[in-house]
Amino acid sequence: MNLMEKLSITPGISGFEGKIVEIIKEELENHVDELEEDLMGNVIAIKKGEKKGLKVMLASHMDEIGLMIRHIDKKGFLRFTKIGGINDQMLLNQTVTIHSKNGDITGVIGSKPPHVMKAAERKKIIEYDSMFIDIGAFSKEEAEELVSVGDPISFKSEFEEFPNNLIMGKALDNRIGCYIMIETIKRVNTKATVFGVGTVQEEVGLKGAKTSSFKIDPDMAFALDVTIAGDHPGIKEDNSPAKIGEGPAIILADASGRGIITPEKIKNLLISSSKEADIKYQLEVSEGGTTDASAIHLTRDGIPTGVVSVPTRYIHTTVSIASMEDVENTINLLVKAIDSL
Repeated sequence: MNLMEKLSITPGISGFEGKIVEIIKEELENHVDELEEDLMGNVIAIKKGEKKGLKVMLASHMDEIGLMIRHIDKKGFLRFTKIGGINDQMLLNQTVTIHSKNGDITGVIGSKPPHVMKAAERKKIIEYDSMFIDIGAFSKEEAEELVSVGDPISFKSEFEEFPNNLIMGKALDNRIGCYIMIETIKRVNTKATVFGVGTVQEEVGLKGAKTSSFKIDPDMAFALDVTIAGDHPGIKEDNSPAKIGEGPAIILADASGRGIITPEKIKNLLISSSKEADIKYQLEVSEGGTTDASAIHLTRDGIPTGVVSVPTRYIHTTVSIASMEDVENTINLLVKAIDSL
């Protein structure tokens, strides 16, 4: 649980994943044969098997959604842009951390107060470009002594353990995947060579997955991510069928097939491994959202790729909830599948 908490609370929005790289290196340096960081910023851990064995890639994106300073006004308030897919309604009044050259600076996202709004205005969702970040500065000059245009911004959130093996924290999308990749690499005992990759900039275009999969050129790959848990009010079961506590979701297609349609041999490997290890699992066909797999499976002349996801509530917000039992079952499934090769 200490590692999961560390991964959750450590900042690393898209393009600024360096602190997550260091955690992964520290965890795996005594468990792999090689560790490297490529020019894009991906971290690649290699656990060697037989020379003629298969090459298997485990990809987990390290980045989280966040913000970036785009302008400092004359009164010292910060205007920002969104990094990754963020719904505007979840931003207002959130506490944030600006990661500047002067260290971490705390701010709060504000907007025009409802007390001075007209009735029609109060019914509308406030858009992010009408918001600002207040860091307690009274002028542009004072603000510029603390922060700069281009500084990354992460959300502040506590990590908590709930009953029934549930956890709550920020950036579970996709620090859960990072945790699964780390633990799977530690536990596999296979003739295959396994590449554990922490990819960069997934939330803004699957960028790290494209370059790392081209470099590795694996025989097969698995993207490790989270998926929407459809077990709380406001979601129709047929839209998001995965439920917390019911095991990992094996994704058969995402984005209505525009992302990935999982090859039969990968699907069969994951399902048969689940059954042999007596691990409960869920099958999901998704109409929206995609993962690193969408980039990986189109690399070079094609890489058979699957997606294994942990059902998670409230993803792409400042805080999410997931089950560590599902996380552990995902690790066990992957170890079983890879060892069977």
